[in-house]
Amino acid sequence: MKMFLVMTLFGVLGLSKQEAPQPAPPRFGELSRDDIARLDRQRAVIAAEAKHRYGIPALRRDASDLEVLQRLIDDKAFAKTQTYELQSLGVAFGDVLASELPLRWVMVTDEYGTDPTLRLKKTSLQINALTMISQRVERGDRVDLDQLLRMTREYVRRFSKTGTM
Repeated sequence: MKMFLVMTLFGVLGLSKQEAPQPAPPRFGELSRDDIARLDRQRAVIAAEAKHRYGIPALRRDASDLEVLQRLIDDKAFAKTQTYELQSLGVAFGDVLASELPLRWVMVTDEYGTDPTLRLKKTSLQINALTMISQRVERGDRVDLDQLLRMTREYVRRFSKTGTM
């Protein structure tokens, strides 16, 4: 039952879990200028769509963005096949998570490659905000950002308390 709960949380939150046997543990690094520019380009995609559709002048990178991000999702602003744009929504949502929780953007290198992720302080816990929305939309699942924020907050709280997933 405990393993099912862990697996369910990983699926729901888009968390990364290391599986045995593991070739090497993930390596975390700071964002380079290019990495920051990449994330900023993705933020700009979402900001431009929000401005075009709803007249929103700018995203604030905090919880006040949840409403507009949810609206973009609910209005199906991006098709299932628009992975880059959907992952850009993930970047914008990741900014909200980083403003609400003790998470920050870093680069992670693991067996899947090198990508931006949100990391809890200096721990191994990473939240893959980049794909958190895109995977759900591509599967046809309903995306509730308020619920994802609540679940992520609870998961981070538990991990911070126990140090385990």
